[in-house]
Amino acid sequence: MEEKEVGKITHYYGNLNVGIIELNDALKVGEKIHIKGHTSDFTQDVSSMQIEHATVSEAKAGEHIGIKVAQKVHPHDKVYKVTAP
Repeated sequence: MEEKEVGKITHYYGNLNVGIIELNDALKVGEKIHIKGHTSDFTQDVSSMQIEHATVSEAKAGEHIGIKVAQKVHPHDKVYKVTAP
């Protein structure tokens, strides 16, 4: 598996299990991501994403998206897109 950094976590809403990602590359629903930080290290599929509370299927560099996360994340955690080699 190959990984490419696509963004970083800027905020986490614990009551919603939602992480806010500031993207530096495009990301689509259905892609697999790996979130890694000091205490975070897990992989999950992007099942849905939102921009300003509106559901979108893809987002591009420079946008801030909210996604449901499987575990707690922290600001500055790196977000990688996982692709098959």
